Amino acid sequence: MAAYRRKLFAAGLSCAASLMNRSSCQSSRRLALLPTLIRKNWKTLSVTGALCAVPFIQKPEGLSHEDLVRRASSLVTDSANTFLSQTTLALLDTLTVYIKAINSLVTLHKRYVASVSKNTPAEESAFWQVILVQRQEVIDRRMDYKRFESCWMTAINLSKLAAETAFNAGADQASVAAQNSLQVAQSQVKHFRQMMLKAERELKDSNAEDSERHQNLNTGMEDEDIPDAYLRED
Repeated sequence: MAAYRRKLFAAGLSCAASLMNRSSCQSSRRLALLPTLIRKNWKTLSVTGALCAVPFIQKPEGLSHEDLVRRASSLVTDSANTFLSQTTLALLDTLTVYIKAINSLVTLHKRYVASVSKNTPAEESAFWQVILVQRQEVIDRRMDYKRFESCWMTAINLSKLAAETAFNAGADQASVAAQNSLQVAQSQVKHFRQMMLKAERELKDSNAEDSERHQNLNTGMEDEDIPDAYLRED
């Protein structure tokens, strides 16, 4: 079990380093795009998120090993909270963009179906190309969502371990803070996932991601042979 936790923690730190470098210059912009409630909760998640590096030193006078372990566990929860806040922000951002891409594709497809018989061949072809581009946009945004969801799940597991470690070490305040951060992050993501599932159901019902070009379906008779009855001479 201990080896599994060390492996999970190492994987989380590696993922965190990658996400921190990618999102440090965009966090302010992304935060402004999220609803007020999300921004408020994100700030709550980040308030204790100072990353620290502690060298190995001799035990200071007047401090027991229990005191040092308690302090160290508090630093672990701070780091875990920072990782969780950043991955939550990234996941909510990518979910928002993914949902918008789905809604745009559904709307485009409905307009295409409604107007295909009224458009010229050139207009129909141009409209279909726009749909193909939007389909690819949905695929790309889905991949982004899956990637950040994986990192977010790692952050959730790390935060749970950090909260447990802090509790066992007697750092009750740090443990409570980690558990609160977990609840806020999970609540936010649950809300956005519900919106995503609704959008994906609409996408499936509309057949916007899988339908074929209507022009190809309407020209099928042109290549068929003329029945023999119409070729016989009277």
